[in-house]
Amino acid sequence: MANNLVIVESPTKSKTISKFLGKNYTVKASMGHLRDLPKSQFGVDVEHDFEPKYINIRGKGDLIKELKGLAKKAKKIYLATDPDREGEAISWHLGYLLGVDPQSNCRVSFHEITPNAVKDAMKHPQPIDMDKVDAQQTRRIMDRIVGYKLSPLLWRKIAKGLSAGRVQSVAVKIICDRQKEIDAFEPQEYWTSSVTLTPGKASEKFTADVIKKGGKKLEIHNEDEAKAVTADLGKVSYAVRECSVKDRVRRPAAPFTTSSLQQEAVKRLNFTTKKTMMLAQQLYEGIALGRKSPVGLITYMRTDSVHLADVAVKEIRDFVGATYGDSYVPKRPNVFSSRKNAQEAHEAIRPTSVTRTPDEVAPFLERDQLRLYRLIWERTVACQMASAISEVTTLTIDGGDYELRAAGSVIKFDGFLKLADKKEWEAEKSKKVPPLEKGTALKLLSVDKAVQHFTEPPPYFTEATLVKELEEKGIGRPSTYATIIQTILYRGYVVKDGKKVVPTELGRTTIDLLTQYFPDLIDVPFSAHMESELDAISEHKAEKEKVLKEFYEPFSRELEIADKEIPVKPPEVIVTDEKCEKCGRNLVVKTGRHGKFLACPGFPECRFTKPYYEKIGVKCPQCGHDLVVKKTKTGRTFYGCSNYPECTFTSWDRPVNETCPLCGHIMVESVGRGGSKTLHCSNPDCKNGVPRKGYRKTAKKE
Repeated sequence: MANNLVIVESPTKSKTISKFLGKNYTVKASMGHLRDLPKSQFGVDVEHDFEPKYINIRGKGDLIKELKGLAKKAKKIYLATDPDREGEAISWHLGYLLGVDPQSNCRVSFHEITPNAVKDAMKHPQPIDMDKVDAQQTRRIMDRIVGYKLSPLLWRKIAKGLSAGRVQSVAVKIICDRQKEIDAFEPQEYWTSSVTLTPGKASEKFTADVIKKGGKKLEIHNEDEAKAVTADLGKVSYAVRECSVKDRVRRPAAPFTTSSLQQEAVKRLNFTTKKTMMLAQQLYEGIALGRKSPVGLITYMRTDSVHLADVAVKEIRDFVGATYGDSYVPKRPNVFSSRKNAQEAHEAIRPTSVTRTPDEVAPFLERDQLRLYRLIWERTVACQMASAISEVTTLTIDGGDYELRAAGSVIKFDGFLKLADKKEWEAEKSKKVPPLEKGTALKLLSVDKAVQHFTEPPPYFTEATLVKELEEKGIGRPSTYATIIQTILYRGYVVKDGKKVVPTELGRTTIDLLTQYFPDLIDVPFSAHMESELDAISEHKAEKEKVLKEFYEPFSRELEIADKEIPVKPPEVIVTDEKCEKCGRNLVVKTGRHGKFLACPGFPECRFTKPYYEKIGVKCPQCGHDLVVKKTKTGRTFYGCSNYPECTFTSWDRPVNETCPLCGHIMVESVGRGGSKTLHCSNPDCKNGVPRKGYRKTAKKE
């Protein structure tokens, strides 16, 4: 019988670690939390220092019994849950259940699951960090206060199914505020002009942009002004006023944190934040490489630090020198600064061994596992490579009253760009502008056609930019971003339209109410302040009870006022012409967690329901029935026939009541970045791309 019991969180991790430690250790998984606040009651005694009431989680009884049995037989118990606040709290709960003194050397932490890291950690057990436990409990209690005090109020006063979360509601407010900016934005027209010049040889031609007239910034507001500028540019002579040639140094980006990994995976791999964290968890917990034992391929994926261990930096630098040459190794290791309150004891996300190249592990990984591993590996290696150096040439050119500028750059040394997206820097090679002496006369080859532009509103949030916004504003923690996004999507407060994250009517209504009656709760600075207070608790700089009191007292006052002032909204009954297929009653429109639906008013005797589709006022071009707004499983909007499945007409772009003058097909409206719109024919074989009045000529791709 093994003398030592090691408890981790997941079965995959337990299998990997068990093979590292050998026969004297039994490694078991707790499957996450075993104790929590009760679901059926508040579970927090606010009158006595916010004392929480924990109970064993339903369904975990057999596992708790098994762990207690193993604990009785073991000489030593090691609690090896994840190295963060949540993991620390799980260890504390395990200690309570198994009778382990939290002050004893029972806590083991490792940031990578490799034989050496695990064995070294087992040699240095420590007491449970009660400051981290207090920080986790404070967060849990604050979330419980909001969930159990505010959500019932929303149910009573507004509509069933509404709920509010301490951090999630702030995230929804940020999205709603952005939507208001977009809706209120009025595009302004402007034009730009440029010319193509050459010092003599046609091979040295380049484009120069017009930037000033009469020493002042040139602003072209409409087509008539643009034509006047174009006419002027064809009449003047051109000469170089000034030439500047400088080297531009580009440093590599820092290694990944949880937040930056999520952002880059969304942009480069089109992963959701949830998928990114799931794949990272798999790479961290261990992958079997052929006949070898499973081994963790990356370090712990929940971190806000960009620090790398000295041994890792040396390994990376040695690898870079051996693979790419000494010129790619900087004289001193590159050092990066973490954001405020980052936990420097943690490392950034990196491969556990940089010598395990993506090509080497490719046969043993699934496609998406490999794509994420390659992303992490390339960022980690690049962060310890030499800077890239580009030669930037800038020409200032006189053309009558006009001042023009031409700029280009050529890479002199690619450095870390050796591992960057080739499209990123190969395009830079083509941006050449010849270095010319002051006074060099230039020949006009052509006056380029003036280009019409419109100012654009702030862009819609994507998962990547929302994560960046939350991090910059100090809302939540990087380890919670994926959960925050999934929660607000699941509750129907926001939806995804392609990559865009947009608020629903339900989300806007809820935020308007919270803004009026609970300004502190969804105030971004206040929410960021509370996150800082949680950090302070974990660092023994603040007391749990004091922070909870600071949060609870204003919230409870706002709750009391809201309960008195918010009128009970009677349920709105919208009766439709559609008949119940079971009893013949007219169906009514109801609102659930995922939006509106049609239901029989005879509930609960009759439980018939069907989807509710919003009509867009356009008839189906194939069968004449109404076209309606529909959603995919991922929440993306499209348009289809209400007579489905008999009629299968669908369109990603919104149909309008116009037909194409060339082929007779229905016209559709596409929306570009920033809300710019274009009308075009729905027939993919039709070349009708002429925009209609009031629409932009082109719709930029997302």
